[in-house]
Amino acid sequence: MEQPKISLDLILANLAAEAEKAQETVSRAVDVLLGPLDSALATTPYDVVYQEDRVKLKHYRSPGGVTFKTPLLVTYALINRETMLDLQPDRSVVQTFLNGGIDLYMIDWGYPTRKDRFLTIGDHVNGYMDNIVDFIRERTGVDKINLMGICMGGTFCVIYTALHPEKIKNLVTTVTPTNFDTNQGLLHIWMRAIDVDHLVDTFANLPGDVMNIGFLLLNPARLMLDKYVGFFENMANKAFVENFVRMERWIFDSPDVPGETFRQFVKDLYIKNLLIKNELEIDGQRVDLRRITMPLLNFYGLYDHLVPPEACSLLTSRVGSTDTEDIALDTGHIGIYVSSKSQREFAPKIIRWLRERDGEEEGAVAEEGKKEEAPGAAPPPPGEARAASRGPVKKGPTRKGVPKAPLKKIIEETL
Repeated sequence: MEQPKISLDLILANLAAEAEKAQETVSRAVDVLLGPLDSALATTPYDVVYQEDRVKLKHYRSPGGVTFKTPLLVTYALINRETMLDLQPDRSVVQTFLNGGIDLYMIDWGYPTRKDRFLTIGDHVNGYMDNIVDFIRERTGVDKINLMGICMGGTFCVIYTALHPEKIKNLVTTVTPTNFDTNQGLLHIWMRAIDVDHLVDTFANLPGDVMNIGFLLLNPARLMLDKYVGFFENMANKAFVENFVRMERWIFDSPDVPGETFRQFVKDLYIKNLLIKNELEIDGQRVDLRRITMPLLNFYGLYDHLVPPEACSLLTSRVGSTDTEDIALDTGHIGIYVSSKSQREFAPKIIRWLRERDGEEEGAVAEEGKKEEAPGAAPPPPGEARAASRGPVKKGPTRKGVPKAPLKKIIEETL
């Protein structure tokens, strides 16, 4: 049977049409790429109200007013930056929280330097976090605050809540690894196989660029090829290009991780899996998950290649609370915060869940920047802990903990 033949004229006509279409696309792309682009990150106004060493506390301004009685503190991971929660106005967890009436605080871990290399998990949890929680409690006049953690920051929040349950009213964990006994995810396999002592002894702090290379190699086809193919296919779309640049800026804004914190995280969690076993010790205190008796809301992504569901789903069954809820979303590690679908499901759910538990017993927070005083009492002077959010930054104590290494080793590595 004779094969059908394609007309040469048709082939040439299609080639000409495709060439013309490509030329138009390139022309529009040149206008987009050479023109002004809005790629600003984290544009929601905030005030830095507390600072200790490199660590800052952001308090977001709420133009619509605060309706929650209990403030919320968000704790991000030491890896990458908290600006991801405020990527752009229409995909901003921060904006959604503020629109829902939450009195929102967020930790900015800053950029560690070599002097931070000996800081441990305990320094972050019992030091910086505890000082920040106490500052917020004093500033707002409540006994307990709401706490929300993200990824490694969520692990810190679980540890903190188990050690200081009297200060936390409600706990929200998102893509938070607590069970490290899983092979679902190449990261867990790698972390158990790396020579963490050699890494930390070589670099002091683990460089952000080294971590970025590792994260890219977890899925090189998608993270190093597909996304750039997608960019070239859409580079004539200004909105797409702006969002792409924002995401690239966030991905490669990677602070170093303090060396001893990284060493402890790998050994005690990834290798020994001590947290979920209630065997983890921080500063001589055992972290007992059964002490987490307050309400717990636990989010994770079904397609998360960094923190797979198996790493998150055991937590609610191991805590002492009877008010727990697991929510698995059809998304990955970052999509849970920035995808349009998650914007409709993720932050609004947290607002509803916290509002249902925002009781009167912890005391009420007045409108932002206001505080009821006794008749005739003078307003607090600027600079005090209870000052309005536009007031001076309160400085925390400088951490002067004893280095966790022999003096000879410190001198040798400093020279």
